[in-house]
Amino acid sequence: MTAIGFEQHDHSRCIATALAEAEARCADQKLQLTPVRRRVLEILVQQHRAMGAYEILDILAADGLGSQPPVAYRALDFLVQNGFAHRIERLNAYTACAHPEQDHVPAFLICRNCKAVAEAETELEQGRLGKAAATTGFAIERIVVEAEGLCPACQEFAA
Repeated sequence: MTAIGFEQHDHSRCIATALAEAEARCADQKLQLTPVRRRVLEILVQQHRAMGAYEILDILAADGLGSQPPVAYRALDFLVQNGFAHRIERLNAYTACAHPEQDHVPAFLICRNCKAVAEAETELEQGRLGKAAATTGFAIERIVVEAEGLCPACQEFAA
């Protein structure tokens, strides 16, 4: 399992890559990446943390892209449905997908202090839950794996 989210990286390259991948996939699949959808994805990638819809809406309003809740929720629904973002159930918030180019079962490591989110890839078939489902004939359709703790930066600050 590899986690992406807490390590140091070229953030401007990270943002550019995520937006380019979204634009390319939307063009390939004939999906509309509207200016609002693109901006919401950009906000999520820039922040690298879980964000609530109203927090995103505040930024959209400041950018002149709308101030009504449906504006943010529609964009977030599109991004989640198409694999560009994930909903963090525990926080009722959203984060950009770290692996939008591949189908995967994400697990989230959530910092309880700064709300940073790292996304780890899990392999359902090899895990206990996948084996239990196979043994009983159960077809898993959706999994949410979220762990809460302290990210490396917050651990260092607390020490």
